[in-house]
Amino acid sequence: MTYRHIFRLSGPDTHGFLQGLVTNDVDGLKDGLVYAALLTPQGKYMADFFLVPDGEAVLLDAHHDQVDMLRQRLGMYKLRANVTLEDTDLHLHRGLGDAPTDGFADPRHSAMGWRAYREEAQTDDTTDWTALRVTHMIPETGIELTPDTFILEAHFEGLNGVDFRKGCYVGQEVTARMKHKTTLRKGLASVRVEGDADPGTELKAGDKPAGTLLSRSGDRAIAYLRFDRAQGDMQAGAATVTRAD
Repeated sequence: MTYRHIFRLSGPDTHGFLQGLVTNDVDGLKDGLVYAALLTPQGKYMADFFLVPDGEAVLLDAHHDQVDMLRQRLGMYKLRANVTLEDTDLHLHRGLGDAPTDGFADPRHSAMGWRAYREEAQTDDTTDWTALRVTHMIPETGIELTPDTFILEAHFEGLNGVDFRKGCYVGQEVTARMKHKTTLRKGLASVRVEGDADPGTELKAGDKPAGTLLSRSGDRAIAYLRFDRAQGDMQAGAATVTRAD
């Protein structure tokens, strides 16, 4: 699991600092992992991560491509808060079934198993995580989740990644407005694919753009769709694509 990096945040202001910054309720750490995102003030995605209870501290389990950005952004927001952000040498371990004594259930979906944080690297994982993600429409950093993403279009509410009762955080106003005052016209959806089509292929409904094919496993895929155009068969090159949800 070398694509993850584990930070540790510590200090008396850690809880309040995170609570005013991320999309989910940090109080959930008392029950296990908290899945959350960091947004721009305009409500667009910057990063997603897991917050992990670690005694008086909090671990932050992030995609390695976002480490430098998170280090810079968290440092910028910290200001005078009494919070220390440091790297760790911990490694992510993942598996299916019941969590071990040092593990935590993945809060996004029960099918995604458990996560644990250990000093040694994992060497025994043969799970097809992409197939599980595609089956249960779990977005991935850098694929479904990009700087153009609004998290409600990426199914974050269904993934237990956003809390609408916790109060203010960066990007909260836009996210709340999308929840309560608009109907989503675009977003992620599960699709079936018949034929050859690589991730990234444009989807068309007739001669009109209807979205993009993203992660794929077998005949199932996650796609970003314009819902008004994704009503019947769509084409992704020579392949036929239909909504599966």
